[in-house]
Amino acid sequence: MNQAMNLPVTEVKGIGDETAKQMEGMRIFTVGDLIEHFPFRYEDYQLKDLQDVAHDERVTIVGIVQSEPSIRYYGKKKNRLSVRLLVNQILITVTFFNRAFLKKYFQIGQEVTVTGKWDQHRMTIAGSECHPGRVEKEQTVVPIYSVSGKLTSKSLKKYIYQAMQQFADDIPEPLPPSFLEKYKLPSKKEAIYRLHYPSKDEATKHARRRMVYEEFLFFQLKMQAYRKINREQTVGEALKLDRVKVSQFVKRLPFPLTGAQERVIGDILKDIESDYRMNRLLQGDVGSGKTVVAAVSMYGVVNAGKQAALMVPTEILAEQHVSSLKPLLEPFDIQVELLSGSVKGKKRRERLERLQAGELHIVVGTHALIQDDVIFNDLGLVITDEQHRFGVEQRRVLRDKGEHPDVLFMTATPIPRTLAISVFGDMDVSIIDEMPAGRKVIETYWAKHDMLERVLTFIEKELKAGRQAYVICPLIEESEKLDVQNAIDVHMILQQHFQGKFAVGLMHGRLHSSEKDEVMEAFSQNQSQVLVSTTVVEVGVNVPNATVMVIYDAERFGLAQLHQLRGRVGRGEAQSYCILLADPKSEVGKERMRIMTETNDGFVLSERDLELRGPGDFFGAKQSGLPDFKVADVVHDYRALEVARGDAAQIVNQPNFWDEPSFYYFRKYLDQSGVFDGQKLD
Repeated sequence: MNQAMNLPVTEVKGIGDETAKQMEGMRIFTVGDLIEHFPFRYEDYQLKDLQDVAHDERVTIVGIVQSEPSIRYYGKKKNRLSVRLLVNQILITVTFFNRAFLKKYFQIGQEVTVTGKWDQHRMTIAGSECHPGRVEKEQTVVPIYSVSGKLTSKSLKKYIYQAMQQFADDIPEPLPPSFLEKYKLPSKKEAIYRLHYPSKDEATKHARRRMVYEEFLFFQLKMQAYRKINREQTVGEALKLDRVKVSQFVKRLPFPLTGAQERVIGDILKDIESDYRMNRLLQGDVGSGKTVVAAVSMYGVVNAGKQAALMVPTEILAEQHVSSLKPLLEPFDIQVELLSGSVKGKKRRERLERLQAGELHIVVGTHALIQDDVIFNDLGLVITDEQHRFGVEQRRVLRDKGEHPDVLFMTATPIPRTLAISVFGDMDVSIIDEMPAGRKVIETYWAKHDMLERVLTFIEKELKAGRQAYVICPLIEESEKLDVQNAIDVHMILQQHFQGKFAVGLMHGRLHSSEKDEVMEAFSQNQSQVLVSTTVVEVGVNVPNATVMVIYDAERFGLAQLHQLRGRVGRGEAQSYCILLADPKSEVGKERMRIMTETNDGFVLSERDLELRGPGDFFGAKQSGLPDFKVADVVHDYRALEVARGDAAQIVNQPNFWDEPSFYYFRKYLDQSGVFDGQKLD
């Protein structure tokens, strides 16, 4: 970074200590921070013909007043002003909220210039600005900046202008000339100028494209450098796998593998045989067969004389994995046991002794696996299921229980490719994108709350056929803040409805783990036919006899979570159904319901969820692992992200990375990021 860009913001003429303090709240500390505080949007004040304007687009028009303005007062000091305008022979209504003082501009027969949002359906404009007469601005595209505290947009623009006057010639060019030429990008100085002072031509678009690429490239440089260092500096152990035995094991599975499972297993086995420690993320939709992939991988490792561990987030899920792995592996003399909080006393001591002696080959458990007294004889493979449920430290502790174990992370939460290559850029990513043959598609319906009686009749029909049903609620108890159905109330309603016919269980997060196990066991054994629950059943509950999933207030859930819940049914041979009970008020809520009824593909849903919610909300802002990009948007600019990732990988793998003069800013950035930590890229 050029020295001038690192100068304190007080070096800009007109900025004193008090203004600098205000700017700190906007994360502006240096001259570079101020110059790169870009507008978050632009207002277009070019006069337009309404016939060329899209619905909900901001527009500036000139119209002739056709009616006396009417003002309606409501609430405390609130008002709405409405007036009719004739715009190029089209009669429209313009509405201003809390702007009664504009009344003086609207005299019948007079021209006025109005800016606002166009509603094509109602032929109205929700006004934001109004000027008497015909006003055509010199600058039709106006940048809008975010400001905070006492700082105004006008003063911020003045300071940015002054900073550009003083320091524009000191803006460094971090991209090599070959990159600028290859992608036809403007210089950084030119791009920054054009983003602050936009024009109607293509120049502003190219300026944005350049800054998007630069932001993504530097972010991906860090990710790719981490990846390279992790691969080359963390010693792995090349295991000699008996591929013939692995093939025989696969042939004896009770079902054929899908092409996607075979491809993913190939990736994993190749990693295990390599000199590098495996660091792979396995994504697979609900029911795609990740457990079998894990079983084949663990079989290969155990046959090579090592042990394997599978860590899962809940005790129920751990027990289910053990019950599905034992019949697959024990015929081959591979010992599989559970190690969780419920395994105590003599039984626990025996399993720990067998594990340390190497007689227990595979252990499945919760975070109980990372306790100090869990000692492996020779741990070769660590698999973490639903890895985002565990902290980084928990995963590290388990990995450190072996010398150099290979690491596989599994998730049934489909992560959009856009985010996977960003957040998990330092991992290899494998995707099972094919479902096992013969699996019936779950039929999904959206019903309003006033259709509850019909929904209950449908549930009863399925229960009479010997099936079971889940009913999911967002909250445990009634909340004054949220008008949503809650699990305790719904449980009481359904108990009364099915009284004397069917048993209704209740499951939620406040129950003790032993109580949860009892409720789940009763449902698994069909002792209760309906299970009312909060989202604790979202992951890893497997009851093949359950064919109905009803989700109350479904609009309160994200698409990814709705899809996870839907995946609790459809696990047996019978046709299954998911019913979304929802009365969404917002367009986003309605769109979610429509998308859920249209597709069962978790990856399609995750991409749409990302579009609707944004990356911070998708993961939870703190866990997203994404920096706050100034210009770039991982959703809309995903193509640039993929290009930047490929370029970054090539750069860090260049033999002349340390000597190439045009890579100076890349090396400096990585050095300041702490990626190397005293190491160098070979």
